[in-house]
Amino acid sequence: MQPSLTPFHGSSSRTEPKMEFVFEIKLKFARYDTIAAMPSGAGRGFVYIDSGTIKGPYLNGTVLPYSGGDWALFRPDDVLSTDARYMLQAEDGTKILMTNRGYLWGHKPDTIQRMQAWMFNGGPEVPFEEFYLRAAPSFETEKGPHDWLMRHVFVGIGQRQPDGNTIRYYALL
Repeated sequence: MQPSLTPFHGSSSRTEPKMEFVFEIKLKFARYDTIAAMPSGAGRGFVYIDSGTIKGPYLNGTVLPYSGGDWALFRPDDVLSTDARYMLQAEDGTKILMTNRGYLWGHKPDTIQRMQAWMFNGGPEVPFEEFYLRAAPSFETEKGPHDWLMRHVFVGIGQRQPDGNTIRYYALL
């Protein structure tokens, strides 16, 4: 009997998308660097991935320390465009490269400034309801028990933390 190409059951219809929770990842950031003011009006930030944990019904493991980071573009319209890469290691030892792109922006004009004060200056926490943090990851791994990650579209819904992000990922079936 041939193994299944997917661990999921069911499928989206053309008019009704179906999502299934896959895993949650908790990322810890080690340090950051910036290019503050480029001629384009944007800035570039970089956070180094210190560590992370992965827990869920379809994937469990860790983020390999210092295996990558997030090169965020701080756009003049107060949107942060994320571009992250880091290495995951599943419980069975399989290595998985995760490339993650997305957006962070606030529902109010001062949200990003308040988030920066929270992250870097000990300011008050910005509630989840006041910002949009979404991601669209892709994966690369060897042929085997986790190659289904390379056959699905995923979306992530993120929560900012003082020392990192927590993102819940869903597969679009």
